[in-house]
Amino acid sequence: MRVAALLALAATTAIPAFPVAAQAAPAIDQYVVAGRIVDVASGTVLTGHCIAITADRIVTVEPCRAQPENVKRIDWSAYTVLPGLMDLHTHLADAGQSADLALPLKTSPAATALIGAKNARDTLNAGFTTVRDVGTYRGLTDVALKDAINAGRVPGPRMFVAGGYITRPGGGGELNGVVDNEKLPADMRYGVTVGPEQAATNAEFFIEEGADFLKMIATGAVLAIGTEPGEPELSVAEMKAVVDTAAKRGVYVTAHAHGAQGIKNAIAAGVRSIEHASLIDDEALKLAKAKGTWLVMDIYNGVYIDAIGTREGWPEEYLRKNRETTDVQRAGFAKAVKMGVRIAYGTDSGVYPHGFNARQFRYMVRYGMTAMQAIQSATIRAAELLGKEQDLGSIAAGHYADLVAVKADPLADIAALEAVDHVMKGGEIIR
Repeated sequence: MRVAALLALAATTAIPAFPVAAQAAPAIDQYVVAGRIVDVASGTVLTGHCIAITADRIVTVEPCRAQPENVKRIDWSAYTVLPGLMDLHTHLADAGQSADLALPLKTSPAATALIGAKNARDTLNAGFTTVRDVGTYRGLTDVALKDAINAGRVPGPRMFVAGGYITRPGGGGELNGVVDNEKLPADMRYGVTVGPEQAATNAEFFIEEGADFLKMIATGAVLAIGTEPGEPELSVAEMKAVVDTAAKRGVYVTAHAHGAQGIKNAIAAGVRSIEHASLIDDEALKLAKAKGTWLVMDIYNGVYIDAIGTREGWPEEYLRKNRETTDVQRAGFAKAVKMGVRIAYGTDSGVYPHGFNARQFRYMVRYGMTAMQAIQSATIRAAELLGKEQDLGSIAAGHYADLVAVKADPLADIAALEAVDHVMKGGEIIR
């Protein structure tokens, strides 16, 4: 009996006849020789380092060594290399801003998606390898564009999309002033909400249709007829219904909120980020700081709206509201920086032409950020807001090989990012 037991034990713990081979290091496809690497995680700059890439991921970032054999060498030794940039407030899948209020209605869903394809290419060529698309009048065209990019049918950045706007009737997410809103096409009113129950239903709809996060309209808007930026719109109960529904599905919620009370309402409802925050007050800033709520403040586009909107005859209501919010928003941004409130990069591209996304960096530095902080807001901080910091936002092993390279030093002159020299997304050189 004892011998049999020992034999059985030996069978279950037998040493393999051949030693287990050590796990082979992954084959390297590309070797990027960088002049300088902006390490956004540490806030420092690395020199003499190279980036080894396999397929679409970074394998190592280490001091350069002998060139591996049979590997593509990318000589960026004359450049500063940064993580691919990220814009968390874009409208790629939209007709764009103009003096014609009816333009979104005149532009079919198919035409809107095709316009979005061009916008996506322009954005990627500008060095923005990831965007968050925060809503479209033609509901779900952003989902279609994201799917086309992911399938490799059109070039563009990685997209995280909202699907449309959850808004009250006639609110800041509606196409007001064109026809009676009830006569608008169904795809322009998917998220129109009255009451917490419908808010939850609309949240479920967008998630089922492919939204990565949800966008609520907590206050009136600058660029929406008949609404005022300082006025709250969705109630706390309606917004909480959206947040709670999203949380059950592992999805977060952001809120368009200009006015201070609307910002506080949205934070109380549990949103992850506030868009615009134009009229934020000290109480709302302290609340955002305490709750860890992100601010995504578009402090560049007021200049564009005033200049181009005036020249092209945009509605006077738009121009008036823009003038009333631009400088106040920048002052609020400066306070947020000093207080250490979490800030991620977002520009409201679509209000201005896509591809100009980097123009906001100068304003962020002008209003209190260091160049490094501004870059971090569009890389590692943006990735943290998305909850994707293990994949995006840094030049680090395991992350996607999303890179940009510029000849000039953006830490000395942040405007260098307005004209990047090279772009790589997922190991593929775009330019």
